[in-house]
Amino acid sequence: MKSNKFWVLFSLFILPLVFYIFLSKGIYKYANLPILTENVIDVKEIDSLHKISFENNLTILCFLGDEINTAKGSMFNLNQTIYKRYYQKPLFQVVAILPEGTQQQYKSVIEELSAYTDISKWQFVYANKPTIQLIFNSLNTPYVLDNNSYSENAYIVDMNLRLRGRKDDEDTSDGKLYGYSMKSISTLKNKMKDDIDIIYYQLKKSAEKEARKKREN
Repeated sequence: MKSNKFWVLFSLFILPLVFYIFLSKGIYKYANLPILTENVIDVKEIDSLHKISFENNLTILCFLGDEINTAKGSMFNLNQTIYKRYYQKPLFQVVAILPEGTQQQYKSVIEELSAYTDISKWQFVYANKPTIQLIFNSLNTPYVLDNNSYSENAYIVDMNLRLRGRKDDEDTSDGKLYGYSMKSISTLKNKMKDDIDIIYYQLKKSAEKEARKKREN
């Protein structure tokens, strides 16, 4: 008899409370993606035609360097796991910053990539190594570029030139995740994808809020 009463009370009071707490935490996590760095240098500063910009775009930024074999693997992982999922969404782009003089090296890789994918949202920007370092430094991360101007991480830069990431990552010592390893399919799939989804969720909610304001006015 007492057992039956316990389960009735559990289903009426405790279970809904647990569900509410779980839901509240989920909404909080899904509605917020921390800003880790502000005032990232815009790529249009190094694009000679000033056609490519971080501003007003949701950018996945990568530094592929001049060691083509390393770069190719990272590039294809990012393409298959992230780019193909989002390239048809508004604002989305991937910007790859490459060392000046590697145009011919990358030509065949880009052609190979385009054989499987519509690469219209891939942007390739070539710059000298000191300039590449300057852009990278503006992200203000604990990471470094190697001697080939390569970083194994891809970075999320939002429409307002802000680096987005995590402050509660379970796999880093201080909880902060500034970039997502392109060498790890699981990191791209389970972390970067989720975090891009959060930003699109924020954009959707912001658009809905603006639409409500206009209707009320």
